[in-house]
Amino acid sequence: MEGKNLNRKTYYITTPIYYPSGKLHIGHSYTTVAADVMARYKRLQGYDVMFLTGTDEHGQKIERIAKEKGVSPKEYVDGIVDGIKKLWKLMKITNDKFIRTTDDYHVKAVQKIFKKLYDQGDIYKGEYEGWYCTPCESFWTETQLKDGKCPDCGRDVELTREEAYFFRLSKYQDRLLKYYEENPDFIQPASRRNEMINNFIKPGLEDLCVSRTSFKWGIPVTFDEKHVIYVWIDALSNYITALGYLSDNDEDFRRYWPADVHLVGKEIVRFHTIIWPCMLMALGLPLPKQVFGHGWLILEGGKMSKSKGNVVDPAVLVEKYGLDAIRYFLLREVPFGSDGVFSNEALINRINSDLANDLGNLVSRTAAMIKKYFDGIIPEERQSDDIDNDLIQTVINTPAAVEKLLDQLQFSTALQEIWKAVSRTNKYIDETTPWILARDEKNRPRLAQVLFNLAESIRIVSILIQPFMPDTPQKIWEQFGITEEIRTWESAKTWGLYKSAGAVEEGEPLFPRIDLEKEMAELERMNNNTAKSAENLKDIPGILPQVLIDDFAKLDLRVAKVISCEKVKKSEKLLKLELDIGIETRQVVSGIAKYYKPEDLIGKKVVMIANLKPAKLMGIESQGMILAASNEDKLVLVTVDGDIPAGSKIS
Repeated sequence: MEGKNLNRKTYYITTPIYYPSGKLHIGHSYTTVAADVMARYKRLQGYDVMFLTGTDEHGQKIERIAKEKGVSPKEYVDGIVDGIKKLWKLMKITNDKFIRTTDDYHVKAVQKIFKKLYDQGDIYKGEYEGWYCTPCESFWTETQLKDGKCPDCGRDVELTREEAYFFRLSKYQDRLLKYYEENPDFIQPASRRNEMINNFIKPGLEDLCVSRTSFKWGIPVTFDEKHVIYVWIDALSNYITALGYLSDNDEDFRRYWPADVHLVGKEIVRFHTIIWPCMLMALGLPLPKQVFGHGWLILEGGKMSKSKGNVVDPAVLVEKYGLDAIRYFLLREVPFGSDGVFSNEALINRINSDLANDLGNLVSRTAAMIKKYFDGIIPEERQSDDIDNDLIQTVINTPAAVEKLLDQLQFSTALQEIWKAVSRTNKYIDETTPWILARDEKNRPRLAQVLFNLAESIRIVSILIQPFMPDTPQKIWEQFGITEEIRTWESAKTWGLYKSAGAVEEGEPLFPRIDLEKEMAELERMNNNTAKSAENLKDIPGILPQVLIDDFAKLDLRVAKVISCEKVKKSEKLLKLELDIGIETRQVVSGIAKYYKPEDLIGKKVVMIANLKPAKLMGIESQGMILAASNEDKLVLVTVDGDIPAGSKIS
């Protein structure tokens, strides 16, 4: 099956599919925002872009978490996936596809891939014994462990022995090394390539365990259903199954594969540059053009991790500082590929210096002067001067520099180039002193040229920041009357196109300056309050993070009287209840059948969340949730003591 037609102007970029075992942190947004910048940039260049992201939903860890929560694995991941999609919407991520490894088409394709590899002898049956890290879904040899723990996350590992299928990874070792040599840009940065060669390939690749029998939450092996397909065969295949590989319609696969770039965190470079290429070689498919392993965002001396509690909520940051400020900071502060430190102080300083002082001040000063001196319309009669040349040359050279750097995924340096143009334009204001020119009517043509040059520089800058900052360019265009035909990507390469469609208007500051001292004091108070609360609760296992009273007030808790109750067919744990909540009757499905008989619940008054979004369990809509307390072997419903009408609010 052939890959993309190279005559077509296509671009396929992916991020790792997120493993939904906890809350997304700013580190996940880092990768996805970077991919979004590339997708937006390539679309602006006229490419037919495919931008893929999604969720990896199988594995032992998910199964365990779901069991602890008393729900099925699918029910558990459904809720988290909804949150991920909302976050990507908040971050204005423009992915073209969102794949879930529980999607039927993916499951079928993975089973076909597994069978194909088995039939041709690249997968064989054996027995696995070794060390397994459940959170990382990774197997390790004794020598790979670090102080007896997982070398990636530092947590405990389990000695596992079970029947398993293996992929002949060792068979492709020499071929993979040769591919590295012939394609030096395949792994970026180069340091990651050296790490793969010296730490994994040269010591010798071992055949890879690709099935498990100790848990069931996974894709069954079609010819041996006590086995489920191990996570990396399942998860890595998403990059081709999302395109329709081995389906009835593989048009997207033929159009977009091979991928132009897989963006991944450095901790999973090994899987994407060793296991994945060997799988593709075995399938007879072209390899992706590049795998780029970026570094970590570090917070307070440790890698951000959903499992360590050392996280920053991107939704909170966006609400507090604005989307464009967060996207700008993520990709400006740290050279892509290196580790970097995240702190609120660094974020605020970057907002104040680059966004408020440099860009924001340039836009507001220029708009104010055009409004003040020419009532918002720059005259056609203008007079140039040699002092203009350096500004023009700096600005007009910027698009080519930015394109070159973005093609190399050098986001931070690309933004530096744009900000060189911003700084040069601010300097031009000081050099030409428009406020002095405005004192004499005879300087009117020269003043008009100066303000035109400023507006033209802003036009070009506004076009170049589009991939990084989705909202700010539109605000600038509206303020300066910049029409569609002069805000295309190509138009940024031509000087002198600015012409306002109407009068330039003064507007609100694009990025209001933040008082660093006051902001940091407020953050410190917030941190102290959180720390004190955590100290008070530290001996109580399983306490969730604090919420504000406003968050609690969003829950509509009501007394509900059980009118009827029956078991759900084909389910051992679900009961269907009809509840009177005063204003209406609600149907609720609850996993309490192991603890309560239906007839014992009739007439009881329970506590219900009345404004929970409806969900379907076993095909039955549940219009809320009843509350219960549980431990490992016991569950008790929360009931109301006393005579109070159904529908009464609980506060």
